[in-house]
Amino acid sequence: MNIAEESLKKHFQWRGKLETVPRAAVTDTQSLSLAYTPGVAQACLEIQKKPELSFDLTRRWNTVAVVTDGTAVLGLGDIGPEAGMPVMEGKSVLFKTFGNVDAIPLCIKSKSSEEIIRCVELLSGSFGGINLEDISAPRCFEIERELKKRLDIPVFHDDQHGTAIVVGAALENALKLVGKKMGDVRAVINGAGSAGIAIAEFLLGLGIGDVAVCDRKGVLDAKTAGNDAKAEIASKTNKACVKGLLKDAMRGADVFIGVSAPNVVDEEMVRSMAKKPIVFTMSNPVPEILPEKALAAGAAVVGTGSSQYKNQINNVLAFPGIFRGALDARAHDITMDMMKAACKAIASAVDEKDLSSEYIIPYAFDKNVHALVAAAVKKAAEAEK
Repeated sequence: MNIAEESLKKHFQWRGKLETVPRAAVTDTQSLSLAYTPGVAQACLEIQKKPELSFDLTRRWNTVAVVTDGTAVLGLGDIGPEAGMPVMEGKSVLFKTFGNVDAIPLCIKSKSSEEIIRCVELLSGSFGGINLEDISAPRCFEIERELKKRLDIPVFHDDQHGTAIVVGAALENALKLVGKKMGDVRAVINGAGSAGIAIAEFLLGLGIGDVAVCDRKGVLDAKTAGNDAKAEIASKTNKACVKGLLKDAMRGADVFIGVSAPNVVDEEMVRSMAKKPIVFTMSNPVPEILPEKALAAGAAVVGTGSSQYKNQINNVLAFPGIFRGALDARAHDITMDMMKAACKAIASAVDEKDLSSEYIIPYAFDKNVHALVAAAVKKAAEAEK
């Protein structure tokens, strides 16, 4: 039985990957009176006087909403909110397993940005943070930006920032192996959706020498970008003024990062890169170029988005610890400094003496990495208060 068939069989058995487990036992009249009426009224009155006590008197302090509209689910595209629910449940399981964060899926039946924004805004009093997930670009940018303005709890779009943080960590360690510095290298990102644009922004924040972003038409140009998000990132990138298609951008580049489509890179394109090139070929389930082909063409380090290969660049290394740290610090936002702290923590989880071309990023089940990320994010959040 293949993995898809086995997973479907398990989903029929599980009938959902989450359930509600009470923390307050109700076994007799006294315990009922304490957990519910009449005793609960006192907690209600205290919160009425001071709403921030909802973080102390309810589970809000540890609860995150995982929000989607089902328009960009994994590699499946716009499959709808109900069909996205198994992914959101799975995400919630990862929150609990790796960060001890309680997460609740909210699959919203609307493609209206304003309806989604307003829905999350109205429900935000029940949560300590909002994780946006699998919402199509460019709407995802608007939704995140507006929610950050309206809410006083952290809002984080994992497809953007989680991916960017883990890519940044993998790149920092890969550069150590090839003897290059972040400020001296040029990267090419193929894919100008939420992940590609966020990766470019984050690498600029890490001080990369130059980065060019490509879509299906080639290197982004601010005048012909197609939407505001693409135009904005085009205006900040490509200092080398490279023009043309992906193959033109890759010529002489130190780093290739793919968050795009299968088989869009060939061996000749890898051979055209600078000495000791780094190739992160992250399209799933089929990468932009198979790792073995990239290595045969001269790639010094290869990372992918798949657990089938070495160096899986996996968001699960980031988001559980990021929310754990943000919740513990009672942060109102997840800032660039907090994301940089998470990136450094992930990179540091691989001891330099253990670094190799097949081990640049920690494994998802590394017990230390999530604690390191949480502690680093909490420290950064508290420093900003």
